[in-house]
Amino acid sequence: MAIFLIRPGETDYDVQNRLQGAINLPLTERGVSQVDDIVSEVQSSELQRIYSSPTEPALSTAKRIASRLELPLKVLDSLTNVDLGLWQGLCVNEIRSKQPRVFKQWKESPDSVCPPQGEECEEVCQRVAAALKKTLKRKKSFAIIASEPLASIIECYLQGREPDLSGSFCTDGQSAKCQQVEVTSSSS
Repeated sequence: MAIFLIRPGETDYDVQNRLQGAINLPLTERGVSQVDDIVSEVQSSELQRIYSSPTEPALSTAKRIASRLELPLKVLDSLTNVDLGLWQGLCVNEIRSKQPRVFKQWKESPDSVCPPQGEECEEVCQRVAAALKKTLKRKKSFAIIASEPLASIIECYLQGREPDLSGSFCTDGQSAKCQQVEVTSSSS
């Protein structure tokens, strides 16, 4: 069983280094091209299904991949991206200047900070575990399409690790990444 974790194509917020969270944004032209590159990357794999977050741009990415590879697509509402509350739409530098102490703590240990009016990391981890438990029991190869920071939480869950969000923020416009994830026995 192969599991691929795919981060969606680029949005304007990626280019602007803004936090997207649960805001729905379309893919840029470059983002669509990035998704096509991912299709080429996974087309020879034994994928049997695509699972997606309902949040854009993950959903657009998933639909494009599923259509091009003629695979069934299932949208899992519990894979909605992390609600970053009042930080959604802000540039990273805005948070740094408006809330320097919180920003420092967030950079050092992002899972210990809940953005104002946002969602706590523990809540997100519980959603991810519930969503993937049934999926993993099927023992079939699949891909999950999710934006950051949800993608990092999914990766940690699949690998049986504690949530590590240190690389999921401040990505300086990086998006559209495909990786095969090794699943540990504790998550399956």
